[in-house]
Amino acid sequence: MKQIILGKTGIKTKSIGFGGIPVQRVNEDEAVKTVIEAVKLGVNYFDSARGYTVSESFIGKALKQIGREKVVLASKAPPVDYDGFESEVKKSLDAFDTSYIDLYQLHNVKTVKEIDLAFSEKGAYKAFEKLKKEGKVLHFGITAHKREVLEYAIEKYGKKIETIMFPYNIVESQGVEMFRQAKKAGIGTIAMKPLGGGNIDDISLALRYVLQNDFIDIAIPGMGNIDECRADTSFSDLPLTDEEKAKCEQIKNELGNDFCRRCSYCAPCTAGIDIPGIFTLQVYLKKYGLGDWAKSRYVAMKKTAADCIQCGECEKRCPYNLDIIKRMREIKEIFEK
Repeated sequence: MKQIILGKTGIKTKSIGFGGIPVQRVNEDEAVKTVIEAVKLGVNYFDSARGYTVSESFIGKALKQIGREKVVLASKAPPVDYDGFESEVKKSLDAFDTSYIDLYQLHNVKTVKEIDLAFSEKGAYKAFEKLKKEGKVLHFGITAHKREVLEYAIEKYGKKIETIMFPYNIVESQGVEMFRQAKKAGIGTIAMKPLGGGNIDDISLALRYVLQNDFIDIAIPGMGNIDECRADTSFSDLPLTDEEKAKCEQIKNELGNDFCRRCSYCAPCTAGIDIPGIFTLQVYLKKYGLGDWAKSRYVAMKKTAADCIQCGECEKRCPYNLDIIKRMREIKEIFEK
């Protein structure tokens, strides 16, 4: 892992960060051990969010053993208004049990209207300025799943924005020019979903693909256990060979763009269905030929696709506009025939 400077924040960190979504799936003891192992392996940038349930508190528990000063702590929350942003930051500070957070980001901003509100007199950026003076938050960034939203933010408010986060991986390259635009403005660039939400199996290839580009500062693969930490940090910095580039094209063609990234933004399901979990079992059945295993795991779930009430709440929250209801019907046919 190479050392980088994260844009105009001046933060010095490694090019692989700790994606904090998966640790909410394990117990506190395992999560703490995972964070400690990541630091031992050289990881010092930790990304979490208010929406990641216990992720912030688990990371905070580990920092008590590691030492807060040894890591760069980043989190994020959706509110673009002054009061909402300030409130969420305080909750994050309490959850991490720390006096300051290095980088706080507006999370999954969906519209340019929200961007304008964030930088208005009653917006989140005003709250950030106050929190920065108090030493509680040091830097400000934005995450999104819609390229045009970040392009607008960079063009209009680029002098105030210090980092952006957007999907980038072998399959998703729609943000390349936007990332370049950010780099020219001195904005730090963070690639989310570098493994395609867990859909890309060759971890070394996937991370090298992302980090070979000078428009990406940090990639943040999810790390939910010690094995994942080791896998995510054990790749070389060698350029991709022609054979590996061909493999990237093969992966791109196989996955397409209509797939679940396991981001869990669809949750919570009104009917209690683990939507990303069910989609994952579908991948195991189709891609790996593990039909019997996948079906046994499916029938053991508390709620299955048959329990979908077609309310559409998940589809409203999905940043990739997946037709989840249709997929649930298809999965029911596949797994319950």
